[in-house]
Amino acid sequence: MALLLILHAAGALLAVPVVRRWGTRGALLTALAPLAALVWLLRVWAVDGPSAVRTAELAWVPGLELSAALRLDALSGLMVLVVAGVGALVLAYSAGYFAGEEEAAARRRTVPLLVGFAGAMLALVLSDDLVLLYVCWEVTTVLSWLLVGGGGERGEARRAAVHALLVTTAGGLALLVGVLLLAREAGTTRISQLLADPPEPTAAVAAAAALLLVGAITKSALLPVTAWLPGAMVAPTPVSAYLHAAAMVKAGVYLVARFAPVFEQVPLWRTGAVAVGAATMVVGAWRALRQHDLKLLLAHGTVSELGFMVVLLGAGGRTAALAGAGLLLAHAMFKSALFMVAGAIDHAAGTRDLRELSGLHRSARPLLVVSVLAAASMAGVPPTLGFIAHEAGFEAFAAHGGTADLVVLVVLVVGSVLTAAYSARFVWGAFGDRAGAEPTALHRPGAALVLPAAAGALGGLLAGLVPGPVDALVSAVAADRPAEGEEAYHLALWHGLTPALLASAVALGGAALLFAARGPVLRLQERLAVRPLRDLTAGRVQDVSLRGLDAVAARTTRAHQRGSLPQYVVVVALTVVAGPGTGLVLAVAAGAWPGGWRAWDAPAQPLLALLCLGAAVAAAALRNRRSAFLVVGVSGYALAGLFVVAGAPDLALTQALVETVTLGVALLVLRGLPPRFDRPAGRSGRGPSRALRVAAAAGAGAVAALLSAVALGARGAEPVADLVARLAVEVGGGENVVNVILVDVRAWDTFGEITVLTAAATGVASMVFLRHRTGRAPALRHAGGGADGGGTDASIASTWREEEDLHPGPDSAPQRPWLPAAATLPPGRRSAVLEVAVRLVFGVVMVVSVHLLLVGHDRPGGGFAAGLVAGVALFLRYVAGGRYELGEAARVDAGVLLGLGLLVAAVAGAAPLALGAQAFESAVLDLHVPVLGDVHLVTSLGFDVGVYLVVVATVLDVLRSLGAGVDEQQERERGSASGGDPDEVAEGVGS
Repeated sequence: MALLLILHAAGALLAVPVVRRWGTRGALLTALAPLAALVWLLRVWAVDGPSAVRTAELAWVPGLELSAALRLDALSGLMVLVVAGVGALVLAYSAGYFAGEEEAAARRRTVPLLVGFAGAMLALVLSDDLVLLYVCWEVTTVLSWLLVGGGGERGEARRAAVHALLVTTAGGLALLVGVLLLAREAGTTRISQLLADPPEPTAAVAAAAALLLVGAITKSALLPVTAWLPGAMVAPTPVSAYLHAAAMVKAGVYLVARFAPVFEQVPLWRTGAVAVGAATMVVGAWRALRQHDLKLLLAHGTVSELGFMVVLLGAGGRTAALAGAGLLLAHAMFKSALFMVAGAIDHAAGTRDLRELSGLHRSARPLLVVSVLAAASMAGVPPTLGFIAHEAGFEAFAAHGGTADLVVLVVLVVGSVLTAAYSARFVWGAFGDRAGAEPTALHRPGAALVLPAAAGALGGLLAGLVPGPVDALVSAVAADRPAEGEEAYHLALWHGLTPALLASAVALGGAALLFAARGPVLRLQERLAVRPLRDLTAGRVQDVSLRGLDAVAARTTRAHQRGSLPQYVVVVALTVVAGPGTGLVLAVAAGAWPGGWRAWDAPAQPLLALLCLGAAVAAAALRNRRSAFLVVGVSGYALAGLFVVAGAPDLALTQALVETVTLGVALLVLRGLPPRFDRPAGRSGRGPSRALRVAAAAGAGAVAALLSAVALGARGAEPVADLVARLAVEVGGGENVVNVILVDVRAWDTFGEITVLTAAATGVASMVFLRHRTGRAPALRHAGGGADGGGTDASIASTWREEEDLHPGPDSAPQRPWLPAAATLPPGRRSAVLEVAVRLVFGVVMVVSVHLLLVGHDRPGGGFAAGLVAGVALFLRYVAGGRYELGEAARVDAGVLLGLGLLVAAVAGAAPLALGAQAFESAVLDLHVPVLGDVHLVTSLGFDVGVYLVVVATVLDVLRSLGAGVDEQQERERGSASGGDPDEVAEGVGS
């Protein structure tokens, strides 16, 4: 099972180059991933039958007893059959749907996402852990947002995607809370254990049931949030045929089916599922009956049928579950086929509007046959699987005879009447002759558009004619449900003259009458659709609610986020004083002040602390920007001195390096800002606002200092410092506790941090170069791997190579993609002595950087500190010779280096999994190497190398983006002041 998920993940990644290179043939190849899952499932069933159980488990968070547990049983097998079977058909259909050159971009985007979505759905239905189920649930939400939104060019698609995202994300949050409540009450996150031993129906369990039901309602577009599903029909037809017929919307139905046995004793679960599902069935079918767009008709019909399934699977009895499982399978086949037919008609005729289509029964007979078979199953016409499932659903409520069940039965019959009526409307409207209209021009659709739809339609017919295999499968699904009578019900074409058969006949007869009177019925619907009701049915209520929420958020933001950094700091400081400060006063009044508290451990500590405080006060008082930043640096270096006195050389080294690099970056930024701060409002800057800032700063500082003293003095347990130091050697294999924590104990956190660092560096560089690109024509391109295909350095190199081509000469430097030929400085701007001296120092500093990297596990250093040392060396080269020297020092693309660092860190973290260990687990290797002697290596060094590369690349990216941008601005200003062309000066000068 795990290999199937890996296959889909790899398939989604490989689909990008495959589809780009091989086009429609590549799209067809992507169907192999879900086809492999289908073959595996059928092989398991051929050996052990549909009741087979397969499990797989991989430790995820052992400390929390969480594992990536997978389990195949009858219900998950049914869902795998639907997800993989329809997924393979839809991907094959995509090869024909996106066949044209104009659809190439949509094909390259949609097909890989569909493969990834199939993998996410497989993981969801195979999950045997509540947390893993929730994670996969949210992954499908994100992927559906990407699929519905498309490339983002169409506003309608963007709105529909955001609408679906907001609704399903809200349901996902409800699901998360319900999962946590259920896990807490049951004492386990394992779904199989919950099924084997359901928790007692306490208030917390009832709340969990309600929250899970909310999650299912939002995912399956039940009332009152049905509007997002019809809105999502702006997506390409393959997306609708998969997500909205067989995959995403079935996730909510699956959730109801999976947890129905768990919440069997919770009255709210059954009542809520039946009530919401029955209402949704009737309302969705009524709306479908008056649609003119084929896809909208099918979308509202899908909403109706999802409500029918939720009624059956949430009712609790065996027969109802049997019918629900059968309807789930039948719906996946007939609805995906009908969506594909709608897409083929749109593709061949250029429209899906029933008012414009006429006479297609002559020119598109294969599509007509497919539509008739699929629509017959949707309407419940014998001998299709849809008819068998409908009859079983009627039987589930007719057999009981209770008042409530009879009411539900009547609602289901009414919904079935409407369902059969809009099924007939689909076929007649798409293929019939419209009075007074010419036959619609149609080019014959290809086999790739017809055969996948035909497979789904024929599947529904064959399953109805030979229901034995389906009955065995759904009987296994419903095996844990309580039986209603002595003789178990089974799916079959003929059960005799029963009330259920009568209900089916009434449904089909009523539908025939509605279809015969379709003109008056449609006019009646138009008259009944008064403005308030029409707005409601179109989802306007949800849109108005969202707009109102946006308006409230905008007003709140304008009131509190006014763009004033001093105001933000004052608010935070006053909050600290009012919150923790009040608690501190009460605690001290109650006698919490430590008796043995001492002010310092060494005489140097108060001196360094006073230096920190003095520098902070001076920075607040200075008006010159550069002076203020330099004084802030003094405060940072004094803090590094405090770390030295406290016996933390690694922290001191890191603090000093961070302060150095930060000052360098700040000076780059400050070159483009005014030299002095603006004076605050008031009388010479001494108004009440300044007094308030001083008071807030002093109060927050006092609270923080006193809170630290009380907290440290009130410690009642043994400090963990000694334990961590011992475990660092015994488990992490290193004596540098800080570095062992970073690359071993909390390696997951570190990996997340370098990922964020990569994103931040790329974003900063992108914004800088985007500003230059929009400012003038020959500007630098987007940095960080954007749509232009290149990163920061590749973009600069492209511009520089253009300069070299325009100004060739015998003295031009050889082409180097990382630096410009025209980037030499004017004679008065370069210092040969400085450049030579920095080049000599550069090599030494880089050797020190590598040394710190290699010894960081046992001595002060590590990947982060070593990367900062290398960054300082690069900054020196930039200061000495501008972009030219920086290009000579680092002949590599910063974007490539960032990606390489993340890749190295990820591989180093995942490598232990191949050896049966946990992710990021370290191993110690003591080797004897000739010449070098004994060498102590820890495998986490590979992770540290990744951190090192990311830090170096980040500094390089910042220098090349901020430095290059400010260089151009200054040279342009210098050219304007000297009377020359500023653009020529800026483009011809490297720094």
